[in-house]
Amino acid sequence: MTERVCVFIDGSNFYHLCKDNLKRTDIDIGAFASWLVSPSRTLVRTYYYNCLGPPDRPEEARLGQQKFFGVLDHTPYLEVRLGRLVQRDWTCASCKHKESHWIEKGLDMRIGVDMLSTGAKGLYETAILVSGDGDLAEAVKAVKDLGKHVEVTAFQKGTSNELIKAADLCRDLTPAHMTQFFLRT
Repeated sequence: MTERVCVFIDGSNFYHLCKDNLKRTDIDIGAFASWLVSPSRTLVRTYYYNCLGPPDRPEEARLGQQKFFGVLDHTPYLEVRLGRLVQRDWTCASCKHKESHWIEKGLDMRIGVDMLSTGAKGLYETAILVSGDGDLAEAVKAVKDLGKHVEVTAFQKGTSNELIKAADLCRDLTPAHMTQFFLRT
């Protein structure tokens, strides 16, 4: 029996790391997940986590995200899991300037819960987490406590040392790895 693998992609973290490291974000997520798993193992499912953009975003950005989620909805063995955005007000302590910004809520928790629940159900032997977010280190440790393996895949620049230490294996992404997954040439 081949090793079964689930891939958990922290979409917002991955998007920003691609933007910083590749200067582009048009990645074929299905092909990328298959590559992570490799032909010697079996991909059970990919989970992709993100939030819908804020309602005050430009229409072009909203339509682009809708198109991207539409592609994901038609990607075999892939589930999109959405969190929520919450608007927060912030005031600068020194100049008293006020501004509002949107923050994601519930995604890290959802990733951790899904990694644990699918692992506890025996759906995989190995979880591949695509994220550099150190907030997920405790979830990685808990999944390992179930007797599962956890691989973290991310760009070296932007990956938490705590997450690296928690994982069984870390795979550093490079621009050379990622060019094969660009949707536009």
